[in-house]
Amino acid sequence: MELWTGAAIGVLIFIILCLCTKIWLMKKSADEIREGLADKFLAETNTLLDISSRDPHMLRLAEDVNRQLRLLRDARHRFEMGDQKLKETVIGISHDLRTPLTAICGYLDLLETTPHSQETARYLDIIRNRADVLRHLTDELLYYFSVSARPDAKGEDNYELLALNQVLEESLLAYYAALKNRRITPEITMPEQRITRRLNKDDLSRIFENILGNAVKYSDGDLCVILKEDGEIIFSNHASSLNEIETGKLFDRFYTVETAQKSTGLGLSIAKSLTEQMGGTILAKYREGMLSIHLAFPHTLT
Repeated sequence: MELWTGAAIGVLIFIILCLCTKIWLMKKSADEIREGLADKFLAETNTLLDISSRDPHMLRLAEDVNRQLRLLRDARHRFEMGDQKLKETVIGISHDLRTPLTAICGYLDLLETTPHSQETARYLDIIRNRADVLRHLTDELLYYFSVSARPDAKGEDNYELLALNQVLEESLLAYYAALKNRRITPEITMPEQRITRRLNKDDLSRIFENILGNAVKYSDGDLCVILKEDGEIIFSNHASSLNEIETGKLFDRFYTVETAQKSTGLGLSIAKSLTEQMGGTILAKYREGMLSIHLAFPHTLT
């Protein structure tokens, strides 16, 4: 009797060990699938999942996941090709529009120098206004899709060590007339020491100018610009024409608020694209009638 009891216990222990081993192998395969999926999504590689387990159920699961990966890869490829084609088309159309627009503006210049009635002058003013808006939209479209179509700008040769203080001051001076026209006197706070980052100067200037342009459009008459010692830059102003929902859409392409004059809805989208290409972050917040845009770039060792 004791012999049979010992044998039964031995068989039971063996079964338990086999089950534990099988469970461990299945957990290992599940972890391999989970980690493999994360790698595939991050690295955008063409390789598929491969697991060490030979369990038929886990193999079928891996094959089903691989099948979905293939479908997802094909869909992403079609999207990227279509998106690239769209960008190239818009860039081409923008280039094509520039020539007739330049001719139209040239003829408007000639017409404005010739004698004409007051009513004709009013019509010419309307045409000039619409032509200027169309030319600005064309330029913004060309710039936006040119920025979107170019590869990631990180590590490019056109980067240089810049003092954020200096570039920000230059951008504020460039917008002095526009701010003065809106009777906005900016309050500027900057540290005395140079806050440096390795960035593209033209892109950084464009980011600052687009944010300042946004302030000109939406500010109730004030603007506060703060450069912190950690490199974060905050642009804030009262904006009664906005709310939290609209603030969340400011970086969306072509989004404009009804009160914005001559806005293409591309300024902050361009700023976001340029910021992210240089490894930075940009976000907008709205609280108690105050709009604030926060901009930051990672510190780089020199």
